[in-house]
Amino acid sequence: MEIYRPRRIRENQIIRDLVSETVVDKKKFIMPHFVEEGENIRTEINSMEGIERCSIENFLIDVESDYKLGIKSIIIFGIPKEKDSQGTGAYADNGIVQEAVRAVKVKFSDIFVITDVCMCEYTDHGHCGIIDDKTVLNDPTLDLLAKTALSHAKAGVDMVAPSDMMDGRVGAIRQILDDNGFENLGIMAYSAKYSSAFYGPFRDAAGSAPSFGDRRSYQMDYRNSLEAKKEVMLDINEGADIVMVKPALSYLDIIKTTKEISDVPVCAYNVSGEYTMVKIMAKNGYVDEESFVKEILTSIFRAGADMIISYHTRDIFKNNWF
Repeated sequence: MEIYRPRRIRENQIIRDLVSETVVDKKKFIMPHFVEEGENIRTEINSMEGIERCSIENFLIDVESDYKLGIKSIIIFGIPKEKDSQGTGAYADNGIVQEAVRAVKVKFSDIFVITDVCMCEYTDHGHCGIIDDKTVLNDPTLDLLAKTALSHAKAGVDMVAPSDMMDGRVGAIRQILDDNGFENLGIMAYSAKYSSAFYGPFRDAAGSAPSFGDRRSYQMDYRNSLEAKKEVMLDINEGADIVMVKPALSYLDIIKTTKEISDVPVCAYNVSGEYTMVKIMAKNGYVDEESFVKEILTSIFRAGADMIISYHTRDIFKNNWF
């Protein structure tokens, strides 16, 4: 009986590297930042070890430190001082994200800056759109999302990333950008964004937990996968330049499916809950953090992601994990 011996190409690290099917490139990681309105703010987020909410001057210090490590792609989430029912801070010309974009672009012209476009950090009810009798209104919200994206474009951002999951928001944003001379500004759409318990630490970081109900009427049901195909294709048809799957680790099948059907690059968001689980397990000595992070993130790339937003990005560059 002839025996086939696959172990021949697993004998040592050199041959394993030669035949590896997935090669992780550090340039494919995007570092998130939480920028808070005010001055002299640097507050560690209790639920996310190593991640902080910073005012603009401290945000710039972190960006510079990261830049020296080689991190050149970031995504900004804003935390305003005041919130209201219309989320006016989201699209104010002097809003926290707009000011952060201007500041970072003056100092680091070659850093690629992406901005989150949503309402939840800016509304006093914490939902991602306009509310009427505890119902999130889709179409009136589109106008505000479009205004927000345009204000980010005028501030100098490189790409906008709508994360709200309102129907038609990619088309509305593409239209307003094109109408105002920003036809070359890209859209990274949160296309298959699921209603997930993995977002808990992020809501602590951004102060964006809804004051009533939940987001299941607009974010996707985690029991569904066919629905993700529809959402992804709708966003591509409306003009998305990159589509995203969020969360990542429990949705590797969705990443794989998205990669198979998409003719644009695929981003995956390695979300706050995934990050915090690793940090807690490593802190308690249950896992080796480097090995754990490398395995998780490689699996996300193996599933089909072209790039990953991850809170591990700084550790990856600092410790040369890839």
